[in-house]
Formats: sequence, structure tokens, C-alpha cells
Amino acid sequence: MDYRLQRRLAAELLGVGEKRIWIDPNPEYSEEISNAVTRRDVMHLVKRGIIRVLPERGVHGHASKVRHSQRKKGRRRGYGRRKGRATARLDPKRDWMNRIRKMRRYLRYLRDKGVIDRRTYRRLYMLAKGGVFHDLSSLKRYLAERGIIRESQ
Repeated sequence: MDYRLQRRLAAELLGVGEKRIWIDPNPEYSEEISNAVTRRDVMHLVKRGIIRVLPERGVHGHASKVRHSQRKKGRRRGYGRRKGRATARLDPKRDWMNRIRKMRRYLRYLRDKGVIDRRTYRRLYMLAKGGVFHDLSSLKRYLAERGIIRESQ
């Protein structure tokens, strides 16, 4: 039977999509359903349970939960899984913070040991802040070239 009208009316009345409307396929109700052409008729069939709303279809999500727990353990994170540059996976700000903290720690260490004076410390600190040194090794190289420290330190 073609119950398109009844399905549409029921969907509008119940506030759901047409796909979620279930109409009893029992042949003894077929004539009664066909004759229901008004909203009141359709609502009467809903109250009798001949027309019902199916529950929402959801995503099971078990596989994604398993994947998530595996990734927390460090699995599924190899080179083959990665897309984009390293900076796309590592926050640039976090990277900068790690580098600048390391350089500042080293400068503090040199100042406290008396290898450099306060004025030199401040100048190097500001250079580091300005991004002159890419990393700690470039800072050490700069200091060695200027004869401020020996290479072994």
C-alpha cells in the first residue's frame, strides 16, 4: 500500500522525519490506514499504536573508543600516520617556550657562576628574546665565536 500521505502527516504531527515513522504492516489495518486522510485520523492511529515513531539511529562508536585508548597509550602515532609538517602537530608557541626557557636557564647559569657579567647577561637575554638564536647550540656558538666562553662549557 502507498501510505505516503499518512507517513507525511504523522511525521508533521510527531515532529520527526518521515524515515522514523513506522506503520504497522499487518493487512487487517491496511484499509483503516488508507482511509485516514486527516490529521485527526492519523493521530487516532498513533494513539492506537498502529503508527509509531522509531528510535533515533545513532553511531555505535566502539571502534573509535578503542582507537582513542590505543592512541593514549602511544600506538597509531608512527610516521605513516602523520600528515602535515611537524609544526602542524606541535604548537609553535609551546616549541618557542621550550627553546627560550632552555636558553634563559643557561644564561642564568652563566651569570650565577660568574662567567658573564650582568650587562652581558642582559644583552644576551634580549638577543634571545628577539629570536637571534635559533636554539641553545646557536647561543653557545655565538658565545664561543665572541670569546665570551670556551666551547667546553
